[in-house]
Amino acid sequence: MLTTERHAIIIDLLKQKQTITIQEITEITAASESTIRRDLTELERQNKLARIHGGATWTERKQQELSVSEKSSQNLEAKMAIAKEAASLVQNGDCIYLDAGTTTFQMIPYLKEKDIVVVTNGLTHIESLIEHEITSYLTGGKIKMKTRALIGPQAVQNLQRYRFDKCFIGINGFKFGIGYTTPDPEEAIMKQTAQNLSNQSYVLTDHSKYQKTNFAKISELEDATIITSNLSESDRLALQKLTTVRSV
Repeated sequence: MLTTERHAIIIDLLKQKQTITIQEITEITAASESTIRRDLTELERQNKLARIHGGATWTERKQQELSVSEKSSQNLEAKMAIAKEAASLVQNGDCIYLDAGTTTFQMIPYLKEKDIVVVTNGLTHIESLIEHEITSYLTGGKIKMKTRALIGPQAVQNLQRYRFDKCFIGINGFKFGIGYTTPDPEEAIMKQTAQNLSNQSYVLTDHSKYQKTNFAKISELEDATIITSNLSESDRLALQKLTTVRSV
């Protein structure tokens, strides 16, 4: 097996399990312990993992953010289930804020039969909103190329002109004692503002974001209802001590 192949396997395992042992890697790759130790040393040098006694652990880079195309293919089935559940909460006559993001994007087809008004900062949402003939407003503002979100002072100022029945927010991490987080402070401000302008706030997130922390805090866990997937019963019960959890 080539070195690059072993490195890819190691990174994939870490993404799945967060922590792995040298023994696990040797069994999967059929490489010697000394080879795996060299692999881990090299990957640590590249800041892709952290060495621990007997193995390695995933290093969470708090300002790292994937592009829209990279995010859109991750956990797609869960995102669609979460989006359907979120859309079921929207009533005729509602004015809602639909945050930029791949999970909120999946809500749009489920909203097409409803008489609602949408405000969004998601450039990727535009075509789908038009296709489904949903009355919509864009916030305007600076375009963030990586996530196709509209952000910045102008976007915040424009957003403050509205009031919402409900807002649906995407996040990158949620954790006890920390709250909801995202890598970009400007995106965090947009999400905070939308929550402050809404009667009800909903956070849409798949289970992979649980107990993850990013650079910029959005709000506390209790400030929004969490719509998520595949949480263990113990995790769901723990979260429900702070806020409402809708698990699909």
